[in-house]
Amino acid sequence: MKDQHFNYIKDLTKYERQETTEVVIGGVPVGGKNPIRIQTMTDTSTQDTEAIVEQIIRVVKEGADYVRVTVKGMGDAENLKVIKKELVERGYNTPLIADIHFNPKLAEVAAKYVSKVRINPGNFYDKRAQFHNKIYTDQEYKKELEKIEQQFIPFLNLLKETKTALRIGANHGSLSDRVMSRFGDTPAGIAESVMEFLRICKKEDFNNVVVSIKSSNTRVMVYTVRLLNFKMRLEDMAFPIHLGVTEAGEGEDGRIKSAVGMGALLADGIGDTVRVSLTEKPINEIPVALKLVNHFKTYQNHEPITAPMIAQTNPFEYERRDTRPVLNMGGKQLPVVVADLGERSLREMIPIRGKLIPDYFLSGNKVLDITGEEYPIITLEEYLFESTRWGRMKFIRTSKADFDRFMDMHPEIIMKLKQTRKTVLILESFNANPMAELRAFFMALDTHIWKVPVILYRKYDTDRLEDMHIKASADLGGLLIDGYGDGICLANDSENITFTELKDLSFGILQASRMRVSKTEFISCPGCGRTLFDLHETTKNIKEHFKHLDHLKIGIMGCVVNGPGEMGDVDYGFVGAGNNKVNLYKGLKPVKRHINYENAVEELEQLIREYGDWKDPVD
Repeated sequence: MKDQHFNYIKDLTKYERQETTEVVIGGVPVGGKNPIRIQTMTDTSTQDTEAIVEQIIRVVKEGADYVRVTVKGMGDAENLKVIKKELVERGYNTPLIADIHFNPKLAEVAAKYVSKVRINPGNFYDKRAQFHNKIYTDQEYKKELEKIEQQFIPFLNLLKETKTALRIGANHGSLSDRVMSRFGDTPAGIAESVMEFLRICKKEDFNNVVVSIKSSNTRVMVYTVRLLNFKMRLEDMAFPIHLGVTEAGEGEDGRIKSAVGMGALLADGIGDTVRVSLTEKPINEIPVALKLVNHFKTYQNHEPITAPMIAQTNPFEYERRDTRPVLNMGGKQLPVVVADLGERSLREMIPIRGKLIPDYFLSGNKVLDITGEEYPIITLEEYLFESTRWGRMKFIRTSKADFDRFMDMHPEIIMKLKQTRKTVLILESFNANPMAELRAFFMALDTHIWKVPVILYRKYDTDRLEDMHIKASADLGGLLIDGYGDGICLANDSENITFTELKDLSFGILQASRMRVSKTEFISCPGCGRTLFDLHETTKNIKEHFKHLDHLKIGIMGCVVNGPGEMGDVDYGFVGAGNNKVNLYKGLKPVKRHINYENAVEELEQLIREYGDWKDPVD
């Protein structure tokens, strides 16, 4: 696939790691030919040397290549020297990364003791947006950039002297007023905020740089990283990229959301390091990250895939594939969930456990709705040659490979399929790279202007539910983020994963990819040394109290330093504001400040009631 219009990667039909420059971080290089690196972040106080050293050792033993540490004040920055010394004395040389916000002086001190410093371009020299709606002229904008350059160059020179790497990491929602004034809170603005700093690095010949762009919104995260990748290539840059879905949450929601967002990029070979941000203990993040990275090793050396170039979708913004409606599938309808009954009958499974009720059920060679109405599943051959099928509602089950072979022999099928109004495809892939093959099929459909609704079907053979979460989310998330698919159906050969778990996973993937909201979305940070309350227990309490508000997105953040910026597009926010104090937000605006922690959940309910968004739970 040469000469494609949106060249954010070299080839949409082939899995291969993207070529990036190698960056040395301590004794563990990243990018180039190196494996994808795993990292996490401590959640203990950086001044509690014993606790943080113990936690770092635990996550290193679990498989972390890098460990990031909160630096919120000069005491933290100076104690990095003590932490590093203690680790080395105990035989651990894992590179440490200092996480800096707002204060360049802290970065200068930290650079003397750690292997990499992370800065946020939205608040490092600029102030985070105050939403003043100031309009910058071209000249004013240029002057602001010149001021940043004057401040940034001495810092780069210090990093050269100390041989310290730099991560330029932007977050959705933490852009400066200057960037917001010109680009808004958009992928273009987020990507440009990073590029402004990268251009200075390139001008100063400082290449020891890793970049990252994170969001709790998987669409924004994927589109923005793709756009950054595209813009870097246009300006002859190939810096390694760190991936993460920020504030992914906890439990299965956090795992699904992380696999959907990062999987969409890893499937295209983008990503040199990853961090799974769970509202759990840091040690829990490592196995999930390893499973995600290892899953894409199965994509290697896959069977060749072909696709028409002319129907490539815009990879930088959301546009759902245009289809004609059939029953409640396609058109402007939400994607459906089809639950695989396996050997069971629908009667055996009713009533359906949980509140998430599938739209349809797959049973052998037929699809049923909740009332038991049956629709046949047929092959392409049956469709083309059996006239009794004409005019009846039906599903055609196929794969791209089978469809391509059949169309080569019977090209007339396209014309017949384009004429039908009562057909839905069930599409599966047996290729080791299902993401690319399924995407290629959609591109072929769009080339032929065939607007048939498509159900994405994937069957696995795994005994562990967490593995199923990661594999299915990673394989299908990128397609849904690109607007492909009018439904999803998951199956598994192992009896260790139940019918209920599979159908709930289908709903979870659709929600994580922003295609269908079926429950309250909680956007919670993993916590760090800035958090001054029990974030994990608080998150559980808030989820239990507000779980019935399935029309809302609620942010739960440990601190005001980065929390408001990382909440992105929440409806309401619960943000730590100091010792035993909480700020409550409507959107990104604080409306109740310094609430006592003990009363904060009730105060949040009252706030939601005041804005008319409360619904009483239904028993």
